[in-house]
Amino acid sequence: MITVIDYGSGNLRSAAKAFERAVRETGTDHAVVVTSDPEEVARADRIVLPGVGAFRDCREGLMALDGMWDALEQAVIRRAVPFFGICVGMQLMASRSLEYGETPGFGWIAGDVKALEPVDPSLKIPHMGWNELRVEQDHALLNGISNGDHVYFVHSYHISAHASEEVLATVEYGEPVTAIVGRDNMIGTQFHPEKSQEAGLRLIGNFLQWKPKG
Repeated sequence: MITVIDYGSGNLRSAAKAFERAVRETGTDHAVVVTSDPEEVARADRIVLPGVGAFRDCREGLMALDGMWDALEQAVIRRAVPFFGICVGMQLMASRSLEYGETPGFGWIAGDVKALEPVDPSLKIPHMGWNELRVEQDHALLNGISNGDHVYFVHSYHISAHASEEVLATVEYGEPVTAIVGRDNMIGTQFHPEKSQEAGLRLIGNFLQWKPKG
C-alpha cells in the first residue's frame, strides 16, 4: 500500500493519479490510498508526503493530526519504509525552515530551508516553470534520468543541505537550487513529479520499485 498523506496541504488528487499511473505502467502490485489516518500510515509499504504553501502552515497541519507524527517517524525511521516528499513535503525533511522566522523540520536531512536568492535580478520569485536537472549523485531512483531532463517547479524556498552527498540533483536559477535530496530510505523533490511528465513518471516508477539498502 502506498499512502499519500492528507494533512490539508497539497494537490493530493494530482499526486495520487500520478502514482496510480506509475503503478499501471510499472506493473507493480500497489494500492494508492489518500489518507489522514495514522494507522494506515503506520501500515504503509511506501509513504508520499506532498505539500504546497508555507512551511509553518504545512508542519502545523501535519502535527495537528493526532498520532500522525508518531506513525510517520515509526514507519520511516524505525521500519525504514521508503518515503517520498514533494515540494514542501521535501522541505519538511530539513532541520529547520527560515521562512517567516524559524520553524523546526523533521531533521531527516541536515540543513536549512532558505529563500531563493538568484544573482540575476531579472529572474522572478517564485521560481515557476520548467528547468533542466543536473544530476549530482548516482542513485537507484535516478535510473533513466539524465542531465537536461525537464521538471516543473513552483517555489520560493529550497533546502540548503549540509552534506553534499545528500543532494542528488540540482537546477540552475541564478544560483544552484536543490532539486532532489535523499539518504537511506528517503527521497524528496522540490519540483512536482506529478506535473513533470516523462521525467516525473520515471522517478515515481523508480520509487515504486526501489529497495533501499540497509
